[in-house]
Amino acid sequence: MGKTTTAVNLAAALAIRHKVLLVDMDPQGNASTGLGLARPDRAPGTHALLTEGRPLAEVMRRTEVPNLSLVPADPDLAGAELELVDMAAREGRLRDALAAGAAALAGVEWVVLDCPPSLGLLTLNALVAAESMLVPLQTEFYALEGMSQIMQTLERIRRGFNPALRLEGIVLTMFDRRNNLSEAVSNDVRGVFGAQVYDTVIPRNVRVSEAPSHGLPVTLYDPRSPGAEAYVKLAAELLRRHRARLRQEAAA
Repeated sequence: MGKTTTAVNLAAALAIRHKVLLVDMDPQGNASTGLGLARPDRAPGTHALLTEGRPLAEVMRRTEVPNLSLVPADPDLAGAELELVDMAAREGRLRDALAAGAAALAGVEWVVLDCPPSLGLLTLNALVAAESMLVPLQTEFYALEGMSQIMQTLERIRRGFNPALRLEGIVLTMFDRRNNLSEAVSNDVRGVFGAQVYDTVIPRNVRVSEAPSHGLPVTLYDPRSPGAEAYVKLAAELLRRHRARLRQEAAA
């Protein structure tokens, strides 16, 4: 359970009380699959939004999750990396598309961007458009090494493209309390990053793994499962932290 699982299920949990848009920026299209959209039905999607200048309203789709909309990863998205290379302001095309689509975003309180695993032009577009970055971190041996690379990427994006980008937090996933390694990794990550690590952890849970094959987030597939309950708690913690930060900024 990594970035896409967290993006889909966190978006669905936020949508319980808020209007949410999930943008699938990964050519693999797993977030689109996880929300029940078949591959033949995904165009136009993020490729058309980024490379053809299609309006946001034309590429947004409703999902089976109330309050949750999706911009799917259409089949041509895999070629977008090459197509974007020669385009003007190539790293800011998603940011500009979201700004131009303000009318389509009316009422939307959260926009969740599911990025590819590597730092190419698609991920760069997502990080330039984003206000913050939430990092799902599997409780495995190389966790801290991977996290150091992510922090270096964050700093490069801040310096070169988006000075306002901040680390929203780190979420420990695939956590198994019966496994000494999970506890050791959790302690190590919390020791290094402190309060930036969310209190909520996402456990290993078969229902979370099964849900995408049914085209549903786990919050709908099995809302009483430990995985679903964990993502609801994660959404609540994100909202608490967000409100606390807004209060601090207002008081400053």
